[in-house]
Amino acid sequence: MSPNMSSNLESAKELLVFLGKSLFSILEAIVFKVIPQPRKNVAGEIVLITGAGSGLGRLLALQFARLGSVLILWDLNQEANEETRQMAQEAGATRVHAYVCDCSRKEEVYRVADQVKKEVGDVSILINNAGIVTGRKFLECPDELMEKSLDVNFKAHLWTYKAFLPAMITNNHGHLVCISSSAGLVGVNGLADYCASKFAAFGFAEAMFVETYAQKQKGIKTTIVCPFFIKTGMFEGCSTKCPTLLPILEPEYAVRKIVDAILQEKLYLYMPKFLYLMMFLKSFLPIKTGMLIGDYLGIFHVMDGFTGQKKKT
Repeated sequence: MSPNMSSNLESAKELLVFLGKSLFSILEAIVFKVIPQPRKNVAGEIVLITGAGSGLGRLLALQFARLGSVLILWDLNQEANEETRQMAQEAGATRVHAYVCDCSRKEEVYRVADQVKKEVGDVSILINNAGIVTGRKFLECPDELMEKSLDVNFKAHLWTYKAFLPAMITNNHGHLVCISSSAGLVGVNGLADYCASKFAAFGFAEAMFVETYAQKQKGIKTTIVCPFFIKTGMFEGCSTKCPTLLPILEPEYAVRKIVDAILQEKLYLYMPKFLYLMMFLKSFLPIKTGMLIGDYLGIFHVMDGFTGQKKKT
């Protein structure tokens, strides 16, 4: 057999294998749409949640407490984090560890991470949830607030991955969870710095998923969450013109969906489901049409009434 013919046969073989695997993956996805994918057991897993002192982070902690996980709670607010720790214990958690950590400071993330490894063990589920929002137009936002937004919403993910991913690779076991945002999928008027940080968080998490996949680290899973506004107080004053298509989400509902996505090891979770259609339309519609849709849905004015999280006195 000539070298040329041999090469052609090898190429044909590779194509057939590729087509077979592709067809199988599509059929598998269709089956799991009809039959829910089995949920993994996270009892005993060491779950670290950043921004655990309130809102989504606190509710995630309570859900994992009920599932029997070992909890590591990080927050800048010691008092609020301690409240979450007590609530998690009341919810059934037998081991809960609360740490004060400013996720915007690289050195502090590494210091507290080392403390966690010594006192608790290797983190197996990392949930990067901590986030802040300035809610100001770009030219009205002070540089230091924009830098803080990027530090908390994006750069902190780099440092937590650096701290905890090596042990996951060694153990071939781990789950990386990125709480991004619908503002990490489409630009939003009045959220330029926030969008930048959430786009970056999404891109980083997706790139790290590809990196672990390419290196055949099959035991490490990734889940990227992109919700519309959630009623946690962070986006207080924001509104939606089309609550049927783009409702402001109830926190309990959002957390149930997030935990379910983690347990089913889903890569992407967009909430509400209308976001999937939005992203599909964005991929091919003319920009003018997209802007008309955005205007019709009131997306350009969702931040008009923004007041933000009210500070406790």
